[in-house]
Amino acid sequence: MPFSATRRAALALPALALPALAALALAAPAAADDPDRPITLVIPFAAGGSTDVVGRIVAERMGAELGQQVIVQNVGGAGGSLGAAQVAEAAPDGHTILMGTVATHALNPLVLADVAYDPVTDFAPISLLVVVPNVLAVNPALPVDTVQELIDLAKAEPGTLAFASSGIGTPLHLSGALFNAMAGVDMLHVPYQGSGPALTDVLGNQIPVIFDNLPSASEHIRSGGLRALGVTTAERAASFPDLPAIAETLRGYETYTWNALFAPAGAPPEVVARLNAAAVAAMADPAVAARMEEFSATIVASTPEELAAHVTAEAAKWAPIVAEAGIEAR
Repeated sequence: MPFSATRRAALALPALALPALAALALAAPAAADDPDRPITLVIPFAAGGSTDVVGRIVAERMGAELGQQVIVQNVGGAGGSLGAAQVAEAAPDGHTILMGTVATHALNPLVLADVAYDPVTDFAPISLLVVVPNVLAVNPALPVDTVQELIDLAKAEPGTLAFASSGIGTPLHLSGALFNAMAGVDMLHVPYQGSGPALTDVLGNQIPVIFDNLPSASEHIRSGGLRALGVTTAERAASFPDLPAIAETLRGYETYTWNALFAPAGAPPEVVARLNAAAVAAMADPAVAARMEEFSATIVASTPEELAAHVTAEAAKWAPIVAEAGIEAR
């Protein structure tokens, strides 16, 4: 089954839009619209994962733009649903915002029976920040160096290999489920409450295989703590040009994730506009752009309206994929 619904148009936005959007950021609403106390940015996953990495970089730069500290708060659990629900229930004054993902705003409503928020009506979109590749990696003790060798080992020892992910129903879980289906193998899924804990166990060789976001795994790949076999995007990642795409072995294979900012529904338009301007300015900063480029995160820095359209499109895209992967709501 091809994973063919990537929003190519969205990925084309950065090069064209960032200069103009950065100019808009400089013409942001007046200081009266600025936050008057520190802002809490809820990261709905444990520390150490891709969303946490992106969130902390953005929080620091946005704080400088806004003239207020942006405090990161990790609220892991239920594939990001706990943190998302916390923000949905917060006062809509712009002082509590969410680093949302494809999990919180597309997958969880499809795979979880009890999600305490509506991804559309309970949030005010601020900006789609980046699109991020995922990666298939193994502990170096596992005797495989390529995607095909992993497939061969999994077929030779059915039901004995396990792969870790950041949680049930997350893009990383679906990356593994799709791999199993397309490769005709049966690796056991071991879910964690975030990429950080999953990485810890794979680095310690408690679990041999992991599907992770490339940003959180890249340092361990470069240091040799993990052996990367392939990226999950259709093409190779710029930061690891020698690392094949899984699609070079499994034709049509493709998954990825994204990070975006949301406020609670009802946030005043002028507050959303100020937060959007700060986010866009942060992503246009050369130092931030360089950090994102290190792990092949593609900067988008969208308008609130573009993020709203993106959320709608992602929900429509993932519904048939979840059904084909056989992940049922619980």
